[in-house]
Amino acid sequence: MKILIIEDDPTDMKLLTAVLDAAGHHVLGKTSAEAAVEEILLHRPEMILLDLRLPEADGLALAQLLKQNPATRTIPIVALTAATERFTREEALAAGCDAFLVKPIDTRSLSAQISGLKAISE
Repeated sequence: MKILIIEDDPTDMKLLTAVLDAAGHHVLGKTSAEAAVEEILLHRPEMILLDLRLPEADGLALAQLLKQNPATRTIPIVALTAATERFTREEALAAGCDAFLVKPIDTRSLSAQISGLKAISE
């Protein structure tokens, strides 16, 4: 599966990429919302892992934008955050995210969670 990770933390990006690569996924990575939108329109990922706290954009606003666009609305979005005091599962789901994961991510179950979400979305 082609997965786009939108994550500004280099350590989290490396960890997520390594785990998903090892599980056989094709992983693309972007560190900003602007670069991610270009990537999404060009390469049509099958799933997006979206950090909700990006330096220049609110991840919830990006999720809403993607879900409003007919070209991207069917792509499942998994919200990622360590800022649970700022972002809640309910807010992420209301913004259009299909799942909500709290950092630190349990890398042992990440691939199974991603596969399960993809199966549900099909």
